[in-house]
Amino acid sequence: MTTVLIVEDDPVNMRVFSKILTKRGGLEVKGTEDVEEVMRSAQAGEVDIILMDVSLAHSVYQGKSVDGIKIAQMLKADPSTSALPIILVTAHAMEGDRENFLKQSGADGYISKPIVDHQEFVNQILNLLPTSN
Repeated sequence: MTTVLIVEDDPVNMRVFSKILTKRGGLEVKGTEDVEEVMRSAQAGEVDIILMDVSLAHSVYQGKSVDGIKIAQMLKADPSTSALPIILVTAHAMEGDRENFLKQSGADGYISKPIVDHQEFVNQILNLLPTSN
């Protein structure tokens, strides 16, 4: 079963994303905003793809406040997790944000909130999953 890790600080978004991904995508979903748990799950190979909120209000790692961009950078810099697909999810959808965030973070995809087209949301995630041949 393919597992999506949702890193999101808004419980409503977490529930909405989980429901869409399980019902429409047939995916298993885990959710957390605990950075230690994100790193551990990724390094242990427990997840196949990460949906990363850019603005994480409460996330702290090794005593420092971190956002989704920083967490994505840490995951991409670690050889054991660098190939793990990361999709940034954000309400910051101004002109140029997409390119800027992708460049800064090294993430593989970008989805702006709110999620309007649920099937398109699922498709974007499925398209970035590694194919197992």
